[in-house]
Amino acid sequence: MKKSPLIAFALFALLLTSCATASEPARGAFATGQYRNLFTELLGKSPAEVDAKIATAYQQLFYGDDKEQRVYFPVGDDLAYIADIGSHDVRSEGMSYGMMIAVQLDHRAEFDRLWKWANKYMRHADGPRRGYFSWQCKFDGTIMDHSTASDGEEWFAMALFFAAHRWSDSAKTTGILNYGAEAQTLLRDILHKTHTAEVTTVFNHKEKQVVFVPNPAADKFTDPSYHLPFYYELWARWSENADDRKFWAEAAATSRAFFRRAAHPVTGLMPEYAQFDGTPFDSKGYGGGKGDFRFDARRTIPHVALDYAWFAADPWQVEQGNRVLRFFSTLLPTIPSQMSLDGKPLSPGSSAGLDAVSAIAGLTADPALARPFVQRLWDMPIPSGQWRYYDGMLYTFSLLQAGGKFQIYQPPAKL
Repeated sequence: MKKSPLIAFALFALLLTSCATASEPARGAFATGQYRNLFTELLGKSPAEVDAKIATAYQQLFYGDDKEQRVYFPVGDDLAYIADIGSHDVRSEGMSYGMMIAVQLDHRAEFDRLWKWANKYMRHADGPRRGYFSWQCKFDGTIMDHSTASDGEEWFAMALFFAAHRWSDSAKTTGILNYGAEAQTLLRDILHKTHTAEVTTVFNHKEKQVVFVPNPAADKFTDPSYHLPFYYELWARWSENADDRKFWAEAAATSRAFFRRAAHPVTGLMPEYAQFDGTPFDSKGYGGGKGDFRFDARRTIPHVALDYAWFAADPWQVEQGNRVLRFFSTLLPTIPSQMSLDGKPLSPGSSAGLDAVSAIAGLTADPALARPFVQRLWDMPIPSGQWRYYDGMLYTFSLLQAGGKFQIYQPPAKL
């Protein structure tokens, strides 16, 4: 049968379009404004179903039963904290995570309560640590450890930037509720804190990497899960200081290169702590076993995938998503909660948090490989009980990221 000229032209145009599309570099959500919804793409869930799933998780973890469900606890008229129930403390990690969840879901009252509690009880008001946050407090606000956890400072800063941009009237306020000014101040402290016998900067300027703890004893190595190149890219655009913007751009590139070095070539697993060259760090002084894939390291899976989803700067990250999920596929139905980098189980049982974040590798992995893990996330019960804090935070972030609801909030357009 002879094709008409019109059909032939249409086929030719389609071929040209396909070739052009294939040759174009990938573009992330920062450039396109489009966020993938894996639940809809891979499972056929409606946007309404996804919204309901996320809302239910938020409601339970923030306002559920005190003893078994919630991790968010209001204090008085205007404060609140996120509780690590299992460890019976409040951590800068959890406070900053709670703030990020609140701004992503447009819950400003909860955001402000958490931010006020962190400032009242965790933030150092004077001395060489001034401006930094203590990483651990009791529920009544008493400081348990004056040291600072580097990841808490990073997440505080990013949550504040997003709050400033999403709730753009912050410029009309003063004090700690001027989120944009607070974000800039914290960003300067992270990078320019004066080194003393007890405190350093959160980033090593020579290595251009985040340190494990900003003090002279623990700033010689890093934690792979603290590497957040998708945030550094934004700070490279939003920092008030031109030299700092250059640093953050270099830090983003350095972290992506670091991920390549730190990931096991077969399993894709990264260590709990690492040297700046990516090799595992292990020290009895830090509890031992820190060169293995343990609790912190679970977060490296979504951090690599989210960086690609937002910026698509490193094609290796696609390979990494496939690498991790191919390995995890051999372990189903139970992924061990802790493993050596080459995949040997180090503890019995599984982890709800690890099961949840595994689905986020689907932002880069092949759909057929990702689908079972996205389904597992969809089918998971909301974490409850003694260990609901960390599992619950990772679960909620996983719902947001898989559901296309973990988004960049840009500065409002200038009139």
